Amino acid sequence: MTHHEGALRAPEGARFAIIASRWNPRITDALVAGARETFAGNGVGEASVDVIRVPGAWEIPVAAARVAASGVYSGIVALGCVVRGDTRHFEHVADRCADGLMRVALDSGVPVANGVLAVDDQIDAEHRAGGSHGNKGEECALVVVEMASLMASLP
Repeated sequence: MTHHEGALRAPEGARFAIIASRWNPRITDALVAGARETFAGNGVGEASVDVIRVPGAWEIPVAAARVAASGVYSGIVALGCVVRGDTRHFEHVADRCADGLMRVALDSGVPVANGVLAVDDQIDAEHRAGGSHGNKGEECALVVVEMASLMASLP
């Protein structure tokens, strides 16, 4: 029986993209910093990581689709923050962003880690952007490094 599992070392020559929303910059900047530090800590040089900024979470999937279609990247980290408000806008943006990111991953075969926070309030966001619940940017960078390694080993 063959066993396949990714490692926390990127394949030789792997490039990664971080696509991040500019909305809620205090949170998204912390997520991006966490992802960049994690890439560096796992052997991915700064020159092998591109940061792409988009206006908000709604725009992340279309940028991810373009990046994935380029054939340049071994993985994509999607980062943003959608805070619940008084209208259904929260559900529309968060749910459609997640759906779009999954579609990009399945259609392209490029691993996409969804680090778009969907939180009830600013305190929840702070907890997930370097606070008591860790940093989702770090987690997502680890996911795409491991998945790039795994994808390189699969037939």
